[in-house]
Amino acid sequence: MTALVYSPPEPRPGATLILAHGAGAPQSSAFMVDFARGLASRGCQAVTFNFPYTEQGRRLPDRAPTLEACFRDVIAAIRARADLGTGPLVIGGKSMGGRIASHLAAQGLADLAGLVALGYPLHPPGRPEQLRALHLARIRQPVLIVQGSRDAFGTPEELRPALVPLGATATLQVVEGGDHSFKVPKRGPITQEEVFARVQDEIAGWIRRLG
Repeated sequence: MTALVYSPPEPRPGATLILAHGAGAPQSSAFMVDFARGLASRGCQAVTFNFPYTEQGRRLPDRAPTLEACFRDVIAAIRARADLGTGPLVIGGKSMGGRIASHLAAQGLADLAGLVALGYPLHPPGRPEQLRALHLARIRQPVLIVQGSRDAFGTPEELRPALVPLGATATLQVVEGGDHSFKVPKRGPITQEEVFARVQDEIAGWIRRLG
C-alpha cells in the first residue's frame, strides 16, 4: 500500500485529514493531488493512499470489507506515527472513498473527530432508488459533505433527507453548477481554480472549528 503525506508549510500541532480516492482514479489523480496540496497549504496535515485494487493495477474496486480494512490499516499507521498521530483525526475522501470513510464512522471508529465527503455517491447515476444512505444515521461525529448541484450520483436535494437524522452535526456545502467532481461550466461566473479554492477554504475552516 502506498500512502503520501502532504504537510503544511509551517508544521504545527493540528488535525490530520486522511483522504481516500474515488473508484475511477488513484491518489495521483489531479483532483486528489490538488485537494491534498490545497488543504496542506491551509494548515491541514493531509494523507492520501491507494486502495489494493488500484495498487495492483486493477480497474474494478474491491468489495467494501476489503476497502474498509485497507482504510483501517492506514488509520492505524498514521496513529502510530508520532509526527501525525497526536492531533484530531478526520477521515474522508472523494466519492467512493468518502463512502467507505462513512462506513467506518458509522461502525463506531474510536477517537474520530469528523468526516469529510467530497461528492457523496448517494446512488448510481440514473438509479435514484438504489440509495447508499441508511448507515449515515449511525454516525455520531460531525460530518461535512461537499456536493455539486448537478451531481449525477445524487443532488443536494436528494441528499438532504438522508442527513436529517444527523441534525446539526451535518453540514452540506453546495457547489453551484458543479458535477460529481465539482467541475463547473467554463462560461460560469468563476473559474474552476476558484471553485476548488473555495471548497478547500470551506473544508479547512470546518476542520479548524472542530477544535
